[in-house]
Amino acid sequence: MSYENPSFSERLLANPVGLMVTGVAVLVALVTSLSAVPETRQGVVLRLGKPDRIINAYHPGEHPGETGAGLVAHIPIIENIIWIDKTILDIDMDPQEVLSTDQYRLNVDAYARFRVVDPLQMYSSVRSSDNLANALRPILGSALRTELGKRPFVALLTPERDQIMTNIKVGLDRVARQYGARIVDVRIKRADLPSGTPLESAFERMKSARQQEALTIEADGFRQAQIIRAEADAEASKIYAEAFNKDPDFYDFYRAMQSYKLTFIGANGVSPKGSTSIILSPTNDYLREFRGGK
Repeated sequence: MSYENPSFSERLLANPVGLMVTGVAVLVALVTSLSAVPETRQGVVLRLGKPDRIINAYHPGEHPGETGAGLVAHIPIIENIIWIDKTILDIDMDPQEVLSTDQYRLNVDAYARFRVVDPLQMYSSVRSSDNLANALRPILGSALRTELGKRPFVALLTPERDQIMTNIKVGLDRVARQYGARIVDVRIKRADLPSGTPLESAFERMKSARQQEALTIEADGFRQAQIIRAEADAEASKIYAEAFNKDPDFYDFYRAMQSYKLTFIGANGVSPKGSTSIILSPTNDYLREFRGGK
């Protein structure tokens, strides 16, 4: 009598414990070989500790739903995934003391924003986003001191502030590119003078400068007014002269009427009260226009 050797599947079905263990092993292998990729992260796949490929890499202009997010397969144990943010990250710095060209000591608080655009280069150079922020932070402080040290304090209160931020951004971005990142923005949160005597002294100097500027503007305005008035008087004299040459009699009559009005009625058409009385002879030359110009 002969017996056939049972197959592996038959032996497995005959052994429920073995079936369960096999199922768990398959499930674990499946779970460990699949990873969920979020839209906000990109991954560097390490094979035996060395970078092999990029998962869900950042692309400029990409929109939600159009990225490589979802499930991705990799080899358990042999491959490991390092996750890196695709979102915009911040670099906060401690307040810096900056000396402006007009000798103001400023306490400046600023920040920068960056995005990792080449995760493989970033991982190869500094390993993580936190290390990248720590590497860029002193560069931001140095660029800030250099740029603000070229300008007076008042430049921070004018549109020139935007140019300062652009210059700092360009310099910092040049360094960030070496780490696989791009600088998105640089901003000064606040720039204050030290409290106490330096602050009061600065305010007094600013006040004096503005008062001097106001006096200069006022003097220039007065000079311009004098020029305009002189030009107007010259033009009026010219017109009077032309009128006199065309009709001397009418010009004499007009000037006499103007004089009578100011003398007897007043400049506003109302006789002045309490004015001095004037007694003139009817034959006085001043009253000749009342006699028909004779």
